[in-house]
Amino acid sequence: MDLLALADFNDVARHGGFGRAARITGRPKATLSRRVRQLEDALGVRLFERGGHTLRLTMEGRELQEQTQSLLEHIDEVGDTLRRGVSTPRGRLRVSAPVLFGQRGLGRIAADYALAYPQVQLEVVAEDRFVDPVDDDFDLIIRANPDPSTELSGRCFLRDVMVVVAAPSLPLPTRRVEATVPVITLSRTPADASWQLSRARSVRNIATRTVLRLSSMSMIHDAVIAGIGAAAMPRSLVQADIDAGRLIVWGVLTAHPVEVWALYPSHRHVSARVSAFVKLLLERFENASPAAFAQLPHAS
Repeated sequence: MDLLALADFNDVARHGGFGRAARITGRPKATLSRRVRQLEDALGVRLFERGGHTLRLTMEGRELQEQTQSLLEHIDEVGDTLRRGVSTPRGRLRVSAPVLFGQRGLGRIAADYALAYPQVQLEVVAEDRFVDPVDDDFDLIIRANPDPSTELSGRCFLRDVMVVVAAPSLPLPTRRVEATVPVITLSRTPADASWQLSRARSVRNIATRTVLRLSSMSMIHDAVIAGIGAAAMPRSLVQADIDAGRLIVWGVLTAHPVEVWALYPSHRHVSARVSAFVKLLLERFENASPAAFAQLPHAS
């Protein structure tokens, strides 16, 4: 039985005629008439007695309406429930984020999300390895300066600059003494590359000597505080250390902007729970400003 034809039949029966049903439902009168005739042909019975200006249900028509009207109303209710469910975040949400970013207030953001959307089972995994959202079963991944990909879509929610920082015990060489600076870098960074630092409206080239290569910004953070070398890091992730005097800023690393993105598979329908998490990030980092980290509690 054609469900749409059945719905049209019930509209005509409930409103007492094709013309009135057309005006109330917005469906063309000719379409309603055609669909009802198709239903009659499919069932092999006459559903309406048509004559002059009157239209009344036959015995079979009354029976069909009585048996199906409540079913159609139930179907409509189920559809409304599903539509509300789609717009209400619920279900499981797995998020992958870099370790150091996770230590810089992501726990508070996750807690705020959990309070706002109690029907979502949120799991945030902090790790610095490359993850594939499909193979590793993540709904959302947070990454800085991700490689362009047709497989992922998303939003940039934070823009920052790379600053070169060091412990106070490791002073920046003066211009009179052009020494090679010991540095700590990520594993994938070319060794012994020169740095172009911008500070106080001047630009200076610094020769570097890699003394330690580490696979994560979290380890670099610990090592630079220990004083073994200088490191280039997003300012937002070390601002608390700068304010506390644990680290000194040597300058901004020019031509190395930082963009932090929330990414999800481009071929998936974006669920309400993912959209809500991305919206929270955009709101927390208003205008993509790293200043929001100043209001977030940091892990010690």
